[in-house]
Amino acid sequence: MEFRDYYQTLGVSRSAQADEIKKAYRKLARKYHPDVSKEPDAAERMIELNEAYAALSDPEKRAAYDALGNRYGAGQEFQPPPDWNAGFEFTDDGQANAGAEDFSEFFSNLFGRARRGAAAGEHRMRGADHHARILVDLNDAYHGATRSISLRGARVDESGRVVQEERVLNVRIPKGIREGQQIRLAGQGSPGLAGGSAGDLYLEVHFTPDAHYRVEGRDVHATVPVAPWEAALGAEIEVPTPSGPVQVTVPAGSQTGRKLRLKGRGIPGDPPGSLYLELQLVLPAADTERARELYKTMAREMAFDPRRATGG
Repeated sequence: MEFRDYYQTLGVSRSAQADEIKKAYRKLARKYHPDVSKEPDAAERMIELNEAYAALSDPEKRAAYDALGNRYGAGQEFQPPPDWNAGFEFTDDGQANAGAEDFSEFFSNLFGRARRGAAAGEHRMRGADHHARILVDLNDAYHGATRSISLRGARVDESGRVVQEERVLNVRIPKGIREGQQIRLAGQGSPGLAGGSAGDLYLEVHFTPDAHYRVEGRDVHATVPVAPWEAALGAEIEVPTPSGPVQVTVPAGSQTGRKLRLKGRGIPGDPPGSLYLELQLVLPAADTERARELYKTMAREMAFDPRRATGG
């Protein structure tokens, strides 16, 4: 995926104010609109202009786009950093992204596809919905929690500059929530007009990266270190899990990569997920004379060739 420089597309500087962006867009739109333009690539250029304007005319999207910094140039290979947009709050006005289905993969990777509001003419006075991506800990999905969530938004001030704003909400994380699910906070979107009701805020939940666990739906995967004698002879070991420590039986003759399934120990639900424990043999270090002698004894008496099965 290639990085798109929206400022370059509209021919404005990164410090351009809102009215400069609008003026540049209108000028280029008159030149490339397919109904009037004689340019051979007018339709394609118009889509590019609409995409750039959708990103830079919206203060919230522009603030998120600018957060990527100046590290990329137009056409460079680009992959969004993990969870780069967590905590950014976007407004769904039902119009700003009209035609967004024609926008590039780059745009949809940054901003997603906007939720569609009511059709034109319905609920005219209702405030726009907002959406944001948030990170929560896996433990919160197991037990439920109430967390303070900071959301970053933006607005255009009197001088036409984009000003970032922040608000903090206390959010209840339901027990059993899955990655990608949304939490709806009624009335936390844009205020309504002329007495209309406020829009809602939709929080899309993702889990904070965890070095110990990997999540797939309601199933959770973890790696468990075991000693060679535990794997060879079998053992009862205690393993920490998001739901608390559990006693696990390691079958005799286990090898690295063997998976043990703990049914019902994944994320709670109806039905709950499973916890998969992948065994990983860990060898003691031969860092003392006694340890080296034990390894030498094993080498002499066990006559073990780990490469026999491969034909070595």
